[in-house]
Amino acid sequence: MSGRPLIGISTYAESGVRWGVWQLDAALLPAGYPRLVQRAGGLAAMLPPDAPEHAAAAVARLDGLVIAGGPDVEPAHYGAEPDPRTGPPARARDAWELALIRAALKRGVPLLGICRGMQLLNVALGGTLVQHIDGHAEVPGVFGHHPVKPVPGTRYAQAVPEGTSVPAYHHQAVDRLGTGLIPSAYAEDGTVEAVERPGGPWVVGVQWHPEMGEDERVVRALVAAAGSDETRPAGPPTASAGR
Repeated sequence: MSGRPLIGISTYAESGVRWGVWQLDAALLPAGYPRLVQRAGGLAAMLPPDAPEHAAAAVARLDGLVIAGGPDVEPAHYGAEPDPRTGPPARARDAWELALIRAALKRGVPLLGICRGMQLLNVALGGTLVQHIDGHAEVPGVFGHHPVKPVPGTRYAQAVPEGTSVPAYHHQAVDRLGTGLIPSAYAEDGTVEAVERPGGPWVVGVQWHPEMGEDERVVRALVAAAGSDETRPAGPPTASAGR
């Protein structure tokens, strides 16, 4: 492939966002996400929530996909009742991002799930979540750091072979793994901190927030996979074909 791979990033949808003299509904994304994709060699495109039936068409135009962090996944998606500590649902985001994930998996588009995105990947493949854990979001609104250790032989370990300290902020985690997923990194307390789908297209989820740190290696691995002719699906030309 010539040129930079086009990496779509899912966004928040928030009401009453203020900037300047305006207070309006907005589709928005913390700037760390597109900046990280850009530093890693990709072109960043924001994907605001849309009707799920449009997900396949959106993914067909991408070389890679990032599902960003955000609110808790609605427990109904994995057959559970909400815990009192689970946050309010973001139903439009859940529906759109689950459709994006399934379209990317079907088409073979390289995929990275970040925090909520990793949890949604697990749920999309039939897995479940622990709705509350302590120790991974110490101070409200402040990212903490904790060590994670890669599982040797995984794609994550290929990108980041040593243990690292990662920026994290989450109170939920993977419980039962989705079909085809394996753990590829753990926290010291045994929490699954990364998952992946071995074989086939590049599919990885990380429970932490690489966009809040300096380590670009996971996203560089995504961009490299997105730019590889070996990972591109056969089919009609995508928007990147003319770049």
